Amino acid sequence: MTTRVRASRREIFGWAMYDFANQAYTLLIITVVFGDLFTRVIVGDAPDYRVGNLLWSLALSTSYLLVVVCSPVAGAIMDYTASKKRFLFASYLLTVLGTAALYFAAPGYAWIAVVFLIVSNFGFSIGEAFIASFLPGLGPPEDLGKISGFGWALGYVGGMVSAVFVLLVLGEVSAENFDHIRWVGPWAAAFVLVAAIPTFLWVREPGRPRTLPPGIGYLGMGLARVRQTLAHLRTHRDLAILLVSVFFSMSGIYIVISYAFIYGAQVIGWDESVRTLMFVLVQITAAVGAFGFGFIQDRLGALRTYAITLVMWMVAIALIYLTPILSDLARDGLGLDWPAQYIFLVVGCVAGLSLGACQSATRALVGLFSPLSRAAELFGFWGLALKLAGMFGLLAIGLLQALVGLQTAILFCVLLFATALVVAFGVNERRGRAIAEAHDAGQVVW
Repeated sequence: MTTRVRASRREIFGWAMYDFANQAYTLLIITVVFGDLFTRVIVGDAPDYRVGNLLWSLALSTSYLLVVVCSPVAGAIMDYTASKKRFLFASYLLTVLGTAALYFAAPGYAWIAVVFLIVSNFGFSIGEAFIASFLPGLGPPEDLGKISGFGWALGYVGGMVSAVFVLLVLGEVSAENFDHIRWVGPWAAAFVLVAAIPTFLWVREPGRPRTLPPGIGYLGMGLARVRQTLAHLRTHRDLAILLVSVFFSMSGIYIVISYAFIYGAQVIGWDESVRTLMFVLVQITAAVGAFGFGFIQDRLGALRTYAITLVMWMVAIALIYLTPILSDLARDGLGLDWPAQYIFLVVGCVAGLSLGACQSATRALVGLFSPLSRAAELFGFWGLALKLAGMFGLLAIGLLQALVGLQTAILFCVLLFATALVVAFGVNERRGRAIAEAHDAGQVVW
């Protein structure tokens, strides 16, 4: 029988430091700076930037497709050979090198940005599944919500720390400031490179490597393990249903992460000072949401917490769409001067709380439903669901915004979160945990 015991504080901190490092990539490259730089300056098809937005979606979707192809097989190989840290290190190096190379993207050379965005986002995205696969071994089930929430919260702190240099030294996103702001790629790469070092020093490699059967290579073994998992996935019914729900919820979240600051620049038309304030508020509220809801989910259950965050997301998306309308109503109906960009700040706080809490809850649920001996493999399927979601969501929003504009297209996210909530009603958290525990106890053998 495999017993889940709480890891040392140093190991948990080392694991969480990967979230701390990773958030620099999410924040500076995907959410706040490079996405805006790519659409408005490097591509620069003003006034509506629909071509730039579509290319942005296509580049990210391509990287997610690569993760979909590679993640489950890589997870199976990692479990069998006890090589999680080696795979994680390879994805880490790919992220760092690809991100640093974004410096060479410039107006008229959008293809360079597309190529290195695909490379860097592939490394970052598959690394998310690799680092998450360590979670089930860091503590007993009742602690996983807090541990996962701590990692997400520390990640948002990392985002704020990494952005200080950009805000104080690199300046605004504009064609006039291009020679300075193009350094955002090398800076994000350097931050990830240094901040993730504690992970590789302090996190232990779980499990023991097994010898390959005669005549079978690593790829063949990985594919065989994936086929075996798919054949037995009905045993993990609740995990399978959860992954379907995660597909829809993360489709919406990937759209928000990838387009929130693009939306602020193109639809809201915010000032640089408001953009900076939004960045700070979202990081703080996301950290609070991840850490605070980590304790809540250990009391209410991760599934109930997940459902609450989906409702919060639907409210946030509706408010995002209504922001310009609310500003006009306040001015014309009530005589109040409420600029849309300041209403958008309040909406950003609601979205920030939802962002950290939702992602932490889903990661904790997968950890609860995953036997230790199959953790990397099942988190590989979690990674597959996430990247399928990213690919689907970003392709859909890219095409929709090209047809109807970004403001109207954002309403698609409400449908995605509502679908995720309906599907989640089919998950039984107690049953899913019991199956994983039975597998750890040797009562279920594949």
